Amino acid sequence: MSLETRIDDDWKTAMKAGEKARKDALSLLRAAIKQKRVDEKIEINDAAVIAVIEKMLKQRKDSITQYEAAKRQDLADAEKFEASVLADYMPQGLSAAEVEAIVVAAIAASGAKAPADMGKVIALVKPQVAGRADMGEVSKLVKAKLAAAQ
Repeated sequence: MSLETRIDDDWKTAMKAGEKARKDALSLLRAAIKQKRVDEKIEINDAAVIAVIEKMLKQRKDSITQYEAAKRQDLADAEKFEASVLADYMPQGLSAAEVEAIVVAAIAASGAKAPADMGKVIALVKPQVAGRADMGEVSKLVKAKLAAAQ
């Protein structure tokens, strides 16, 4: 079963069960997937759905930070619920050791020697960790490893 089909089935189940908040969160996700399909004129696969979910999770994380700074806990809680619904569809995350092993292998494969070579390493690492690790943290790790290699 594709990820998109699973999302549609869960949306129908939430609608039948009267779970309004969950149905609304899944409706937003379904709309974002449809928008990507229309904008890019592509057939959506699981990787594209994961990219959409990653983008939505990042938006939720930013919104939560802003709502909490503005003392709007009610809105922050709603965003946290949506983020938890979205996170259910993400693949299992990688451990820090697994990410580090991928980064070390990518550095060796790319022949990177300095922080200026970071782009080469990220290009190799990103497809392997997409949706399974925070790219911000991966970027910091790559930068640290390359700085230590000098």
